[in-house]
Amino acid sequence: MPKIADIQETPNPNAVKFILKEPVSYGTSHSFAKAEDALSDKLASSLFEVGDVESVFYMDRMITVEKADEVEWDEILPLLAVPIRAAESAGPAKTNGNAASSIGGAIAAAASDDPKIRMIEALLDERIRPYLAGDGGWLEIIDLVDSTLTIRYQGACGSCPSSLTGTLMAIENMIRDEVDPEISVVAA
Repeated sequence: MPKIADIQETPNPNAVKFILKEPVSYGTSHSFAKAEDALSDKLASSLFEVGDVESVFYMDRMITVEKADEVEWDEILPLLAVPIRAAESAGPAKTNGNAASSIGGAIAAAASDDPKIRMIEALLDERIRPYLAGDGGWLEIIDLVDSTLTIRYQGACGSCPSSLTGTLMAIENMIRDEVDPEISVVAA
């Protein structure tokens, strides 16, 4: 059962990041935009059952929960702590049946033979994803078609206005400078 080490604000005022002492997954991200998406995931569905939860994202020792705008954090935080503390810790090789589906695009991109995608993944891993994870979010590559790279933000980044403006432009500029000047980046 994971213990909560810390609760951190994110740049998204409706999302908080729970830092855990034990991992709930190993190296796989799990993103749920609505309760219906989480029906086969025990942890995520238990968080949605609290009520007023808009989205759930978790990986490794981090869980990000986005709340409804009308609810206050002091009302919902104690309720969210209960299913988090009751969740099972992940074993080193343990994955649940939903892991592959929740990161299917990332798996496809990582398995790609396209050298541009491999270069972009390396840049994102080194220079973007650590900062997004620090703010309770993540991103995955969906695909690269012609010169358009489609990405998906997860966690706190999924509904944060700065993700769709400044961060997206910064990612595009970095990729244009270091991989291909013709690539444009869009968020799914």
